Amino acid sequence: MKGILKIYHPEETLKYHISSTYCKAVYLNSKNFLEVEIITDDSLDHVEDDSLQYNFPQLSLDVFEFPIDSNELEGKTFRIEDTDEETYTEVDLYDDEEAYLYENELSFSKDEDDVLQLFWQGKIDDFYTGSDEPIPFKLKCHFKADDIEIEE
Repeated sequence: MKGILKIYHPEETLKYHISSTYCKAVYLNSKNFLEVEIITDDSLDHVEDDSLQYNFPQLSLDVFEFPIDSNELEGKTFRIEDTDEETYTEVDLYDDEEAYLYENELSFSKDEDDVLQLFWQGKIDDFYTGSDEPIPFKLKCHFKADDIEIEE
C-alpha cells in the first residue's frame, strides 16, 4: 500500500487504500509544472457492506500542469484553487458521477528513508449523497518505486 485517503463524510469516515502514485516536476517551455496522480485500490475488504463507499470502490485524484517556481518539491507547500479560466485538479470516480476538488493544499517532504511523500488536504464534492456542501479529505502517500520481482 502506498498510502491512504480519508474522506470525512458527516455519516462516516471513508478510507481508501492507495495502490498507485505518480509525481513529477515537468520543465516545459522555460516553466516548471507539477503533475500528480493518485489512484486508490478497488479492494473493499476493509469496507462494511452498508458503507457509502461501497458504491465507489475506486477513484483517482490528479493535479496537472500546475505552475511551480522550481523542480524541487521537498519542503514545498502548494495551494491550488481551480477557477473558471484555469483548472489544475481533477477527480475521476470511474463512473458517470462528477465531482470537483476545492481548497487543495499539497505539502511535500521526505520520510526517514529519504523517499518523497505527499500530504494533500482539501474538499471534494459530496458525490456519495449529492449534498451541496463539499466534504473534507486528507491524503498521505509516498512515491517510492515498486520493487518488481521477476521469477526466472
